[in-house]
Amino acid sequence: MLLSMTGYGKTVVAYKEKKINVEVKSLNSKSLDLSTRIAPLYREKEMEIRQLIAKSVVRGKVDFSIWIERESGTDATPINVALVENYYRQIKAIAAHTGIPEPDDWFYTLLRLPDVTTKTEVEVLSAEEWEVVRQAIGQALDLLQQFRRQEGVALQQRFEENVRNIGALLASLEDYETARVEKIRARIVDGLTSIPDVEYDKNRLEQELIYYIEKLDISEEKQRLANHLRYFSQTMEEEESQGKKLGFIAQEMGREINTTGSKSNQAEMQNIVVKMKDQLEQIKEQVLNVL
Repeated sequence: MLLSMTGYGKTVVAYKEKKINVEVKSLNSKSLDLSTRIAPLYREKEMEIRQLIAKSVVRGKVDFSIWIERESGTDATPINVALVENYYRQIKAIAAHTGIPEPDDWFYTLLRLPDVTTKTEVEVLSAEEWEVVRQAIGQALDLLQQFRRQEGVALQQRFEENVRNIGALLASLEDYETARVEKIRARIVDGLTSIPDVEYDKNRLEQELIYYIEKLDISEEKQRLANHLRYFSQTMEEEESQGKKLGFIAQEMGREINTTGSKSNQAEMQNIVVKMKDQLEQIKEQVLNVL
């Protein structure tokens, strides 16, 4: 079963007055390339988060984000009432002692004084909240894997079509290959007979023809390419996705197709080789997205 490296998953969970958002996106990469954006409250768990992602995703360029949204009004900075009262008493005492008039707008004056509206409480991550966050991360990763499986099914269908097309093109070479041998023989014989007063050894000619034709023979290349096509299809059916392995098989398929092209000295055969290369190029392009 193939898995794509392209995927997306997002989960939103509620915890008390918070909405916790977890988002994970992935694209293709030769290895795991992970970048994270983690809300300050959860940064102490970054290593554990990275381990969860690496275990699930395995490979790909991954962007992971977790952030907090608070309900309206719950994140307002509190006013330090005791400090305001203290400032108020001090200002009144100074005014009485110095004769300086008291402010006309007490709230405006008091709320601008140092630390009156400074948020001093430090939020601590509880075990209960972390368990909620950890489950949310797991859900987002599950959605990512589900997306990857769906994309993998589409990739496998494309690969199966490409493999069938290459197989059909490979089979179509046989007719031209048989005719090619006769054409080569006839062309050489006609060339010799067209030269006046030339005698040649027919047995030696047959030996040379056999040697020449063997050099142009593509039977082994066809057999190896057919084997690679079968192996590619079998690998797609393996339980674990094998993107790198499929890439290696595609390279071997390319070698056999190229050798076939170099030995094909007939226009029709070379046209078929070009079509096989086109199908193989589609495989190579898409196999980079397979996990």
